[in-house]
Amino acid sequence: MNETTPPLFSVRKDNRTDFTVWAPLKESMILHLVYPTDENQAMTKDEQGYWRVSVTDLPPDARYFFRPDDEGDFPDLASGFQPDGVHGPSQVVDHAAFAWHDADWQGLPMEDLVLYEVHVGTFTTEGTFEAMIPRLDELKALGINALELMPVAQFPGCRNWGYDGVFPYAVQHSYGGPDGLKKLVDACHQKGIAVFLDVVYNHLGPEGNYFSSFGPYFTNRYCTPWGDAINFDGEWSDGVRAYFAGNAVYWFEQFHLDGLRCDAIHAVYDNGAVHFWELVHQKIREKEIELGRPFHLIAESDLNSPRVVKDPADGGYGFSAQWLDDFHHALYVLLNEEDKDRYYDFGSLPQVAKAYKDGFVHSGEWVKFRKRKHGASSAGVPGEKFVVFNQNHDQVGNRVNGERLCMLVDGERVKLAAAAILLSPYIPLLFMGEEYADDSPFFYFVSHSDPDLVKAVRKGRKEEFKDYGFTTEPPDPQAEQTFNDSKLRWEERAKGHHRVVLQWYAALLKLRREHPALKNFNKDSVAVDVLEERGFVLQRQSVAGTENLFCLFNLSAKPLLYALPITLQTAVKKLDSRDASWQLQEAGHTAGPETLQPGETISLEPWSVLVYEVLSS
Repeated sequence: MNETTPPLFSVRKDNRTDFTVWAPLKESMILHLVYPTDENQAMTKDEQGYWRVSVTDLPPDARYFFRPDDEGDFPDLASGFQPDGVHGPSQVVDHAAFAWHDADWQGLPMEDLVLYEVHVGTFTTEGTFEAMIPRLDELKALGINALELMPVAQFPGCRNWGYDGVFPYAVQHSYGGPDGLKKLVDACHQKGIAVFLDVVYNHLGPEGNYFSSFGPYFTNRYCTPWGDAINFDGEWSDGVRAYFAGNAVYWFEQFHLDGLRCDAIHAVYDNGAVHFWELVHQKIREKEIELGRPFHLIAESDLNSPRVVKDPADGGYGFSAQWLDDFHHALYVLLNEEDKDRYYDFGSLPQVAKAYKDGFVHSGEWVKFRKRKHGASSAGVPGEKFVVFNQNHDQVGNRVNGERLCMLVDGERVKLAAAAILLSPYIPLLFMGEEYADDSPFFYFVSHSDPDLVKAVRKGRKEEFKDYGFTTEPPDPQAEQTFNDSKLRWEERAKGHHRVVLQWYAALLKLRREHPALKNFNKDSVAVDVLEERGFVLQRQSVAGTENLFCLFNLSAKPLLYALPITLQTAVKKLDSRDASWQLQEAGHTAGPETLQPGETISLEPWSVLVYEVLSS
């Protein structure tokens, strides 16, 4: 595997700026400079279809278009900055000019991460990278050590989830552009916080998409939910593969990022001998050796295949980890039975137990939703290869009213859900605001300029919610109010039940950091016993086998009697969701015993979790 990736973005060095664009089928290419002067420069094509030209004496903020075959002026597909949006000229970015302060940053191992998914535009009132920086200390104090930014590649307008991006190398202008992102990453690293970025290599957005004006970036050989697939394996696909694989390296090298979350990897179609994801893995590993620090790739995958996280040498794609949707579905249906029709293939405690012990719940069984057998076993895959969550942008934003978990279930179930993921043998991910039960909705929003596209988006969302079974209509995704309503309410953190939930998360995260049993990701050391009437016991064991946790969950509205095993050694309480410290609006419930003795019977309070440390003999 030896696919070279030339520098695709404009590179400024000394007093020279090198421009490059791939357009193998075009007969001519003009660099049209529009600032500081209006002039044209003819470009020269090499044998691989790359057009190049070097220009001296340009200022660092020079702006330009490319003109293929005199068919019109188009922005640079590898633009680093689109200050006037997706239809405006591209601006040269001098990446070497930024003054970094993170030379001592060595990254964090995957198993130490506590991920925090953030939408930059709604995280603060200002909606910018720099406005996030004052909040980092609060996140760090809580125990968050890795931000996962939803996509920041340039999208139309100023409001979008980011999955309509059309310039994968350009940082959204309304968020603060490339320098704003670098300032955030630099600040995070100085505080010991890693930064991951959500990237989209399976499709491009509809507005401002000029890719077909340059080359064969798409193919109709495969059908995707977004139209023609990206051409990763057909004629002229070498340039396409280089463009997207180079983008992964670009974030690592130029922005010092610590990893990528790759959207819907199953929608990247490649039947070539070397799959695109293997190519990305190779390029990243080469760059890791060069830069001397790790770079993690996290997959969102619908395959339920352990191949995703296996090394390419073993026939895999080489991802460091993948999102474990089955864990969310299995737990959520038991927490909120009113929504069970949305996840009708889930709903039993043995499925929750399987999610803890194996990972994939669907591992070859018949799945009604898919009308076929689905998945393969992940029983032998280490726990640090999976990321678990109670909510994320999809699970919240794809509800008609944008409800977070705390808006759907009571506070006791919110606390129980937090314990379920933070006591698991997996990497936890929180969705922004989850840690204090923020009750602002998170809607789907856009700001397209094409009236026909806006009409299509509105129609599409309504039809999508009919498929989900929702009977009310969603708010207008184009309306600015929909976006503003989705902003976090940070002032709530210190008030009432929000403060209690925040302290509960802090206690769980502290236990996760400090207890050896929660640092063991070998699932052979995990035991799960299902109790009658919707309860289960989760046992975690340290690598040495000398420090153990005994966790009791009651997922029902009634007290649950449980007779402790006679083989259980004396255990002392570490956390109790019904303790007075964690009381919310509910009252009248009894905290669990301070110690457990072998063979005794205890009562588990409704919707509660008890965590005990088993004393060594």
